[in-house]
Amino acid sequence: MRELVEYLARSLVDQPDQVVVTETEGPEAMIIELNVAPEDMGKVIGKQGRIAKAIRTVVKAAASRSDKPVFVEIQ
Repeated sequence: MRELVEYLARSLVDQPDQVVVTETEGPEAMIIELNVAPEDMGKVIGKQGRIAKAIRTVVKAAASRSDKPVFVEIQ
């Protein structure tokens, strides 16, 4: 999942070298944190959060086989 989020984020931003994705796995869920440069934040979130919602939808579809839910946090 981490690689998927990293690939999607790097293809959206102007500064792909500043994309940092961390994956934390808890007992009930997996949390993926996406950090980008401040000037690229708007490109990752999109108008009215459409791109962020699309990223979360793609990750949720890819994680449908696993037992744990996956949450994407954009910081």
